[in-house]
Amino acid sequence: MNGKVEEIYIAPQGGMPMQKVEAVEAEASAGLCGDRYKERTGYWTGVDECQVTLIEGENLDWIRANTDIQIDNGEHRRNIVTRDMRLEELQGKRFAIGAAVLEYDRPRPPCAYIQGLTQQGMTRALGGICARVVQSGTIREQDSIQVL
Repeated sequence: MNGKVEEIYIAPQGGMPMQKVEAVEAEASAGLCGDRYKERTGYWTGVDECQVTLIEGENLDWIRANTDIQIDNGEHRRNIVTRDMRLEELQGKRFAIGAAVLEYDRPRPPCAYIQGLTQQGMTRALGGICARVVQSGTIREQDSIQVL
């Protein structure tokens, strides 16, 4: 059960557009450098935050093919888009992405806040998981994801 990183997104503050990056530093017990939750500026900071969010690229493919919802510029509000990996299978596991090690935290269902930033229908379209960073390291596009 190995996959890969297709895209990486961060946002410096809650509500700001997501920025696509080729690589990001993951900091243990904190999150992704430059992202709103590591920087403590996210909408859900102190309430219901995730250090790192992941979503399956295959789910985004389905959304592109079957809806008019815009998701190509990070509107999904997730940090890492994966490919060839069923994220629910990571439950209870640690996994390496590049030099970083993450641990499954919980499912991350979409929320009305995302829909308010993007467009109608977004809350039905998206999901994903939350993960905690347990070992710092760089994550790059095309890095493999390996269950430990």
